[in-house]
Amino acid sequence: MASTVPAEVPPARSARPVIEVEKLGIRFDRKHRKKKRRIKDVLTGHSPLRPSTKDFWALRDVSFTVEPGEAVGLVGANGHGKSTLLKLMAGVLLPDEGKVAVRGGVAPLIEITGGFVGELTARDNIWLTAGLHGLTKKEIQARFDEIVEFSEVGEFLDTPFRHFSSGMKVRLGFAVITSLDEPIVLVDEVLAVGDRAFREKCYLRMETLLSGGRTLFLVTHSEPSLRRFCTRGLYLKTGRLITDGTVEEAIDQYNDDNNREREI
Repeated sequence: MASTVPAEVPPARSARPVIEVEKLGIRFDRKHRKKKRRIKDVLTGHSPLRPSTKDFWALRDVSFTVEPGEAVGLVGANGHGKSTLLKLMAGVLLPDEGKVAVRGGVAPLIEITGGFVGELTARDNIWLTAGLHGLTKKEIQARFDEIVEFSEVGEFLDTPFRHFSSGMKVRLGFAVITSLDEPIVLVDEVLAVGDRAFREKCYLRMETLLSGGRTLFLVTHSEPSLRRFCTRGLYLKTGRLITDGTVEEAIDQYNDDNNREREI
């Protein structure tokens, strides 16, 4: 009887990064208006625009990867490229140099009320925004009551969105976006808004998303929030990536730089 030789099992391959940023750069003029690029230039990767003395690089030569399930905090002063980087990852902006690859759907908590229509009611905006983010009618219906309950706008469902206070707008936006099933969550400062009780609701929702295996990329000036959610930290300064390490290392480097600048 011939012996059976077990087939060799190939070693398991590690998962690819869900976010891959390589030598990323984007240029603006001093009025913060993005240079116009033709469709042909976007498709070919060619940029015929010559930099002028009015140009500045919001980001330059930024490279890093994010693995599935990581929680990454982005640290830096205002105007140093944090929100721009998130918009590039969300596909809102196109880079002038390098590339950014995002493998998987994104739930963008970036200017979260920007897609809402002021003349439509809260009810209609829930249906519209959730639908634009890919939820089916059946999925929206199944989540509708939970969105309303979380946002605490039940009494105002049929009120035009433009009549909402800024806090109510953010609550509704947060409730809709975090109801999505996307594996990557991009968060830009929204955890700092609202009253204390609602902030804690947001924190608990974010912890639930992370425990479910989501990947988080968080921008906030709140050090307690960074420490609560993130294990890894990136520190941006004048559009350059200065630190890529633990969240404590990124926070310490940022604070050290700020203290030195104040001493000068």
